[in-house]
Amino acid sequence: MFVYKILITMKRDEKMRQNKEINQYEKMTTWPIPKLIITLGIPTTISMLVTNIYNMADTYFVSELGNSASGAVGVVFGLMAIIQAFGFMFGHGAGSIIARKLGQKDSHSASIFASLSVAACLCSGALISILGLIFIEPLMKLLGSTETILPYAKGYGIYILIAAPLTMTSFALNNILRYEGKAFFAMIGLTIGGILNIIFDPILIFGFDMGIAGAGLSTAISQAVGFLILLSMFLRGKTLSKLSVKFIKENPKGIFEIMATGFPSLCRQGLNSIATMTLNNLAGGVGGDAAVAAMSIVNRISFFIFAVGLGIGQGFQPVASFNYGAKIYSRVKKAFFFTFGAGEVLLGVLVVIGLLFSNHLIGIFRDDPTVIDIGTLSLKLQLLALFFHPLTICSNMLFQSIGENKKATFLSMLRSGILFIPILLILTEFFGLFGVQSAQAIADVFAFFISAPLVLSFLKKLPEDQYDLY
Repeated sequence: MFVYKILITMKRDEKMRQNKEINQYEKMTTWPIPKLIITLGIPTTISMLVTNIYNMADTYFVSELGNSASGAVGVVFGLMAIIQAFGFMFGHGAGSIIARKLGQKDSHSASIFASLSVAACLCSGALISILGLIFIEPLMKLLGSTETILPYAKGYGIYILIAAPLTMTSFALNNILRYEGKAFFAMIGLTIGGILNIIFDPILIFGFDMGIAGAGLSTAISQAVGFLILLSMFLRGKTLSKLSVKFIKENPKGIFEIMATGFPSLCRQGLNSIATMTLNNLAGGVGGDAAVAAMSIVNRISFFIFAVGLGIGQGFQPVASFNYGAKIYSRVKKAFFFTFGAGEVLLGVLVVIGLLFSNHLIGIFRDDPTVIDIGTLSLKLQLLALFFHPLTICSNMLFQSIGENKKATFLSMLRSGILFIPILLILTEFFGLFGVQSAQAIADVFAFFISAPLVLSFLKKLPEDQYDLY
């Protein structure tokens, strides 16, 4: 009798799992494209905005400690970009494969790749944490710290390094949830963590008199809480993919497929880190701590606005992966053009607002005339260049989502690497501070004109739909 009840329970659980898969398949392959992308994109956008708000909260509260402390936030931002680079590589790589596997109705393989991704993040994050803490002073100098910024950068960076394994794994879990079409669950973890960081920042920085170390500890706590919330979604059966050591043992070589698919994200984020290092070093050389602080503030504000377009774009990724795996190519095309158009409209509105209040936005973070003067011009140029972002973003996301790794890698390297770094070096050499202020905007425009013909040609060559019903 006892065995019979166990068998009945197992059959019931399996039936519920199959129904969950069928419902998700129907949602991803039959819902109207605008409704589907908006449904997936809004939680992702909220997550990104909250994440950026708490990053900006760090910038705001730390700026009260002076220009050197403000500059330290920009320096450590390069370290965070390294951590994000690996988290996104394993998260985007696994997520893209998982979505295509689910589109092919193979949830078991999806669980294998999810488990591999999480294990890789925990191991890689631990390695970065250990090496970073051992070599923290040379690391901060490499990231662009001046001698006056260095004590602040170390105090902030220690806690970021301690939290690296959990931070990196959070990025992976978040992306797996998004690619499964569970953007709302992904939003919960990031949002709660972000809100906690905003609350703890002033308490630890000023209330406990920890200074910039308080901002670092606040970020570490928020990342740990976010990690636990995201992990609980998998442990509580809210996802189609499962996490288990036994899945890792089934196909350990699958990690190489994850890395190949996620390599564009590693390139993009890794080059962002190198670009930040280069920018900080050049800004400090031509404008001192004020220039480093100004560019740090500008990058935070620009990315906050940019996050709106990026959030909608990340709502597009699971739609592209799932339908490409299901061979419903017409929906891939429709999703691309809808996302591109929506991004232009949303960013356009925010850009206009940003242009009207550029100097006020810089002044919120640092009431220093030199910082405001340097930052205002750079912010206006970067805001104007945001009109060129939606197509570039959508192109990169499309190729990565469907497994076109070479094209995705090339496009991911354009904005912050192939174009930006040489342009930054050349313009700074000839125009000094103005080169630092204008390089990113010029690189963004060039990236648009390179991406457009590549993606339009690919979309024209997509075959007719070849799908079957569940």
